[in-house]
Formats: sequence, structure tokens, C-alpha cells
Amino acid sequence: MSGSGLSGERLDRMRDVMSGYVERGEVPGLVTVVHRRGETRVEALGTTAAGGTVPMRRDTIFRIASLTKPVTAVAAMILVEECRLRLDEPVDRLLPELAGRRVLRRLDGPLDDTVPARRPITLRDLLTFRLGIGSVLAPRGTHPIQRAMDEAGLTPGPNPPAIGPDEWMKRLGTLPLVHQPGEQWMYHTGADVLGVLIERAAGQSFASFLSDRVLAPLGMRDTAFHVPPEKLDRLPPCYRMLARTGELSLQDDPGDSRWGRPVAFASGGGGLVSTADDYLAFCRMLLDRGRHGSGRVLSRTSVELMTSNQLPAEQRPGTHSFLGPDEGWGFGLSVSLRRFDLATTPGRFGWNGGTGTSAYTDPGEGLVGILLTQRQMDSPTPPPLFQDFWTSAYRAIDD
Repeated sequence: MSGSGLSGERLDRMRDVMSGYVERGEVPGLVTVVHRRGETRVEALGTTAAGGTVPMRRDTIFRIASLTKPVTAVAAMILVEECRLRLDEPVDRLLPELAGRRVLRRLDGPLDDTVPARRPITLRDLLTFRLGIGSVLAPRGTHPIQRAMDEAGLTPGPNPPAIGPDEWMKRLGTLPLVHQPGEQWMYHTGADVLGVLIERAAGQSFASFLSDRVLAPLGMRDTAFHVPPEKLDRLPPCYRMLARTGELSLQDDPGDSRWGRPVAFASGGGGLVSTADDYLAFCRMLLDRGRHGSGRVLSRTSVELMTSNQLPAEQRPGTHSFLGPDEGWGFGLSVSLRRFDLATTPGRFGWNGGTGTSAYTDPGEGLVGILLTQRQMDSPTPPPLFQDFWTSAYRAIDD
């Protein structure tokens, strides 16, 4: 056993378990990271493309999807610390499109059957996904609000919006809310709104603020909203598995990737690409309570706030399509409330990305784990690959 308290033999077993997914063709390749007490174990397995020969590498660039959300929350908390934003201040001053909200009387009702919002939307609502609108968990097109979001290009999905932030906000402002502000958790949309708010509060593009204040200080040189030409050889194809045939279907080709050029909308909810080492630097900063090297990205108190559960008990049942029964939500990430399986402890925080990524930090164990694949998730429920990675990571703790 090393000073990290990780068993090398058991980490070898993790590699064998992960290799099985590659050998069975469930993913072309993957990268895993387990970090504890100064020791880091990285495995790059398989190939970058289905049926290909180019090996997966430690510095392969992945579409990290919703692992973007915690990064966006950190950027917002920097502005809170600088008193340029306030958690419970209405966002109307910088986001006038969200002023004077109307709220649907019922989810399945017509868009004009509304009541006034009882209060304005706040920054805290955006961070906790309680602004009143987001993913509607029903078959696509079931309700009028879903059809309206589709027509406006506002439906959350794996690809960044194709319109600019001002037009996106204008369209969002034409729709009623589904719930009263602060009363119900709804996934995703709050993070995209948050990116626009940060842009307007900072007086610079969201992408440049993120780079200046989070990515560059952490040395995250390969993390951005698109991949420049000189790095495109490190971006693998992205796939989803066809339920009928079990075959991998190409969703994004590096040769003509939507991530291969600057985007119209820097999505705070899911637009970033990153690498294993870049995202490890971000997670280690949170594990070290805001500190990086000899400097700080955030204060300890900000990190403790954003990684604490913010959802009242009565609101948690509405989250169970995305969160487990013993998980809460902080600012842009989930928080474990009690140990309910091998791979969770109270206070563990992090999230999963719909393009096949997962990253959690466990302060109690001093552990960071990261799994990066290029196969999209089939549902909000973590797939067996994720579960086996986390089981193997916690099984390797040997103290």
C-alpha cells in the first residue's frame, strides 16, 4: 500500500474491468483517473474510433457535456466574491428578458394559461436549477411548453444552441415558466442562463472570462468551447448506441465537428471540451477548497457553499429522474447526503455528462475520480460502465 492508501493490485483490477467494456465493443476507448493524497493513476484504454487503430491517449480531448456545469458555477461564484453578483438579487438588472415572468397553471396547459410569478428569478435560482424552466421529463412533444421550446431551439440536448446568447435569451423570455421561481428543480437550462449572466456581469464574453479566471489559472490549456485546428487530431468521434442493433452510431465526426469551429453560444450547461489532466486540475482545486498551488481560484467558504445541498427535502422527490433518493443539489453539481452504496459517502460531489463522462470529488476520502468516454448516455441513469468504474475506484481504497 502506498502513502495514498490506494491498492495498486485493485487498481489493476479496475483496468481489467474497464478493458472488458472496450473488448465487448460497448465503447471504442476510454480514459480513467483515480487521484488520492498526491498519487494519480491514469489509464487510457482502447482506440479513439470504433473499428479504428489509433490508441486512446491520456491527452485525448473529450466533449465533457454537463461536466461543464460545475465549471460555470465556479465562474459565477468568482463574481459573487467580487460583489459584482449577489446570490439573492433578482437577475432582471442584467437579464431583462426574464423580468415580469408568467407561470403556467399546469404543465399540460396552453401557453397563455398562466399566472404572474410570485417573485423575480435570482442568481441562487440559476445555480440550483430552480428558475422555473428546464428539461421536461415526458416524451418529446407531449406538452405545449415542450413543443414551444423545440420550436425556439431551447430544448436541452447534447449539442450547443445554434444561435447567439442575446437571441437565445430573447426567445427564452417569450415563454412562460413551468414552475414558480424557487419551487422546483428542473435540469439544465439554469446553467445556460448563468453563462449569459456571467458574460453581462463581467463585461466580456463568457468564454474569455472562463479562460481568464478559471481555466488559465488552473493550467487547463486544452479546455475550451471548441477545438482549434492544431488539436483536432486529439478529438475522437462521438457515438450513441442504437437500441435495436447494439451498434455504435456516429454522432459527431472530428473531420466536420461542431466542436471544430467557434460556437455561436458558449453553453454553460454543456459546451466544454477537456482532457483528463485538465479536469483533474479543476477537481483538485475543489478538493483543496479553492486553492491551487500557492494561489486561490475561490475562497474556502465559496467551495463549501457550492458543494452543500441546497434543496429542501420537499423538493428532492422531483429530482429523482436525475438524482438518487439520497442525493441533493448544490451549485451546478450533485451532493451525496448519506452512504447508500459502495461509491458514495456524505459530502461527495460532482456530476455526469451526457456524452459519456463522469467526475466526482470526495473530500472525506480525499479522492477524485474521472471517467471519460465518447459514447453518449442512453438515459439520465448512470450506465453499468459508470457504476463499475466507481465501484472499482472505491474498492481500491486500502486504509
